[in-house]
Order: sequence, then C-alpha cells, then structure tokens
Amino acid sequence: MSTAAVHSLWTTAAASADPISKIDAPKIEYGQLSPTLIVLGAALVGVLVEAFVPRKNRYYAQVFVSAVALCAAFAAVIALAAGGYGTTKAHVAAMGAISVDGPALFLQGTILLVGLLGVFTFAERRLDPAAHGNRVDSFAAQAASVPGSDSERAAVKAGFTTTEAFPLLLFAIGGMLVFPSANDLLTLFVALEVFSLPLYLLCALARRKRLMSQEAAVKYFLLGAFASAFTLFGIALLYGYAGSVSYARIAQVVDGTVTDVDPALAGTMGNDALLLVGAAMIVMGLLFKVGAVPFHMWTPDVYQGAPTPVTGFMASATKVAAFGALLRLLYVVLPGLRWDWRPVMWAVAIVTMLGGAIVAITQTDIKRLLAYSSITHAGFILAGVIATTPSGISSVLFYLAAYSFVTIGAFAVVTLVRDAGGEATHLSKWAGLGRRSPLVAAVFAVFLLAFAGIPLTSGFAGKFAVFKAAAEGGAMPLVVVGVISSAIAAFFYIRVIVLMFFSRPHPEGPTVAVASPLTTVAIAAGVAVTVVLGVAPQYFLDLASQAGVFVR
Repeated sequence: MSTAAVHSLWTTAAASADPISKIDAPKIEYGQLSPTLIVLGAALVGVLVEAFVPRKNRYYAQVFVSAVALCAAFAAVIALAAGGYGTTKAHVAAMGAISVDGPALFLQGTILLVGLLGVFTFAERRLDPAAHGNRVDSFAAQAASVPGSDSERAAVKAGFTTTEAFPLLLFAIGGMLVFPSANDLLTLFVALEVFSLPLYLLCALARRKRLMSQEAAVKYFLLGAFASAFTLFGIALLYGYAGSVSYARIAQVVDGTVTDVDPALAGTMGNDALLLVGAAMIVMGLLFKVGAVPFHMWTPDVYQGAPTPVTGFMASATKVAAFGALLRLLYVVLPGLRWDWRPVMWAVAIVTMLGGAIVAITQTDIKRLLAYSSITHAGFILAGVIATTPSGISSVLFYLAAYSFVTIGAFAVVTLVRDAGGEATHLSKWAGLGRRSPLVAAVFAVFLLAFAGIPLTSGFAGKFAVFKAAAEGGAMPLVVVGVISSAIAAFFYIRVIVLMFFSRPHPEGPTVAVASPLTTVAIAAGVAVTVVLGVAPQYFLDLASQAGVFVR
C-alpha cells in the first residue's frame, strides 16, 4: 500500500472518529488548591534564587520567600474555611484527585504553621560561634564535599551556607499538604514521594557530626524506599480489585454497590485476596511514616543523626500528614472492611504504646529519648483512629495539632544546649541545667509535662480526647493499655526534669546559647499553644469537631 493511501486512510479514520470533540479539558479549581500551589510556587522561586541571586544574599532571600509563602498559604486555608469549604461546600476538586473538606483544611493549616516555625529554626545563625568571620547555621557549608576534606574546609573558610535547605523544606511542605487531602491512590503516592525525597536530603546536611548525619539519611532513604515500594504494590493490587484508583470507586466495590463493571476487569474485580493484601500494604507504608511499631526502626537513628531543626520539623509535620492520609484511607475507602483492619490496628497500637514507652526508659541521648517518645504518641493517636466514630476523627485532629507544636518547641530547645562539640544531647550533660539557665529548663519542663499528659497542658487535653473516643468506640482495653503506657512514659519525662532541677551542674558542663528572635519565636509559640490548648481547649476541640467530616 502506498504512503498516500495510508495517509488518506488515517485522515479518514480521524475525521470519522472526530477525537478532538471527545477530549474534555481538565477542570482545575485553582482557588481551592491555592495553599498547595502557593507553597510549591515558592519552592520553585527558591530554586531560581539559588541559580541567580549572589551567594551572600541568598540566605535573606530564601528566608523571606519561605516565610511569606507559608503565611500566604495559611491565609488561603483560613479563607477557604471561612468560605464554607470545610463544611457545607466540601467537595472533591481537581477532577477527583484532591478533597477539599474539613479534615484536609485543618491538617493543612497545622502543617503550614509548623512549617513556618520550622523555617525559623532552619534560619537560626547565632548558636554556633562564627567561622572565619561568618555566621553559621545548622547545615553543612557544602553538602557535596566529603566530611573532613580540603574542599569542605575551603567552603567553611569562604563562608558558604547550604541555603538549598529552604526550597527543600517548601517542597516537603507542599507534598505534605497534598498527602492528607489526596482522593485517589496515585495522587497519594506522588505526594508521598514529593515530601519524602526532600526529607531524605535534609537529614544528610548537618554541619557537625557529618558522618552520623549521612548515615541517618541513608537509613531513612533505604527503609523509606522499601515502604514506598510496598505502598505502590498495594496500589496496584487495589487497582486490580476495583478497576480504579479513585477512593470513592474502591469504597463502592468494597460495599458491593457498584453497578458498571468493565468486562476486562470482571475476572479480578471483587477478589477479596487482592483487597486484603493491597490494603495491608498501603497501610504498612503509612504506618512506616508515622513511626508505628514494628515499622519504627528508622526513627531513633534518623532523629539522632539529622540536623536538629530538621528533626523537629520532621517529627511534627510528617506525623500530621501521615495520620491525615491514614484516617482518610480507613474512613473513606475501607469503612466496609472495618472488621478486618480494626483487630490489626489494635495490635499495632498496643505494641507501639508499650514498646515506645519501655525502650525510652533506657535512652541516654535526649534526641533518641524524644524519638521513642514520638513512637509512643503514635500509639496514642492510633487509639483515636481505631474509634471509627466522628469523635475519633476530631480527637485525632486535635491531638495532632497539640503534639506538633510541643514537638517542634522541644527540639528547638535542644538546639540551645551546647558545648565545644556542638549540641550537648547526652542526658548527663543536662544535669543542673535548671540552675544554669532556669528559663530554658522551665520551658523544656513544660514541653515534657505536655508529652507526659499532665493536666493544664495540651498533652492532657489531647490524650483525654483520644482515650474518650476510643472508649466510646468500644476499645476500652486499649484505653487501659494507653493509661499504663502513659504512666511508664511519665517516668522518663519526670526523670529529665529531676535531672535538670535537682542535680548538681558539672563545672565543665554545656552552656545555653542565646538564640536569635527566630528560634525564640518558635519556642514561645510552642509554649503558648501548649498552655492555651491545655487551659482552654474547648474552642479548639469544637473546631476539630466541625472539621471532622470527610467528603465522600
């Protein structure tokens, strides 16, 4: 057949099918996606700043761009909530990819505020002594150089700083904003990678203890890659089960309410083995991100090795995003599978609460102690997830907001206690801190009491809310285990307070650095939220309750 004949056949077929009229233009609600778009747009601006702004001006440009973008994105979240998108106008936007509803807006607002405090701790440059006349921050002078090499010494001497940390932080926040609001499994996976990859890089950028920092990043990356692979395999199995990656469609197939079946998928659709294995793999990936036992092995090493500002941000914001995604998956996609996933979650919650609390007692490093503390708190939050009631959702939202501010404040305090080798994280060095610096010790004691769940702190209000929801949901034994775990955890929190205030300070012990207003604001915000949510939690509990309805 001649080329002309083939061409005429092709044009005739194209004309008869008229494909152009059948392609619908994508409908994107830019206004409702504005918080995420602002943050990702600012991250791209940050990349351009690295490329075009002179090195000496980059730090100020990056801090300005990051702070303004996060404030603007938070204002957009408030505007959407005020416009009723968290309640009456809640719907699925971006052609079914993103949910705009109460839980999404509440979690996005929390992530943005925590991210803003994270920017302040990233930007701190007064804690270390100046190097060659230049102020230095927590990040390596030149990340690509080998630790201890001539190129690293030359970079320090030249006053280089890794200002790329700010756009990486913004990319991570952008992914975290999408993660709890994703309404299909592919969007969920893309968001997971968008916020995980910057975190792997940020963990490797510590200025001091470079090798430990790089080891932490490699461990986090390898284990995170395994978790991502499990998640992706689970997505493939659920697609085989339901013939779709959309949350609503999968939920319909689980409930048996689906009517239109694609003949090509009729063989596998409704196969319970695919559903159970696929759901288990996706939940496994999310439990890795929240640091629940037995998927917690990365947590202590990464928290200890990463730069402390990165640890503080990661410990607070990642939990908020991952628990939001877990809630949406279990409550929107798999409510029909409740009798299958609840017993497994019971077991995970129990071993997480007890395992984290018991192992934390043996820790001698303050960052590792806070890491095991975060594992214990993941167990407490899972108790609220297991409730499967509206009060379960609102209690988890409230707990995440309260916990995230306490965590980022506590890690900001850890950056202040220093000796000749940088941060003094060994517990023995914190002895007598209350006599050397009563204010810093008192602030840290407030955070520890909140972690322990002592009344008049946000920790007590959060624990009371999740335990009450769990009890109402029929999980009373879980509440008993939670109370026992809280008692065990209180021991090691109180031990640190006793060490700070009732031990004799070492003459050659660490000093407390005078922070710039940036870190001071981060710590003050943490204290303020801890006290306000503890003394007068009702308004915020009501807010979480109003925001606790998923759009389906």
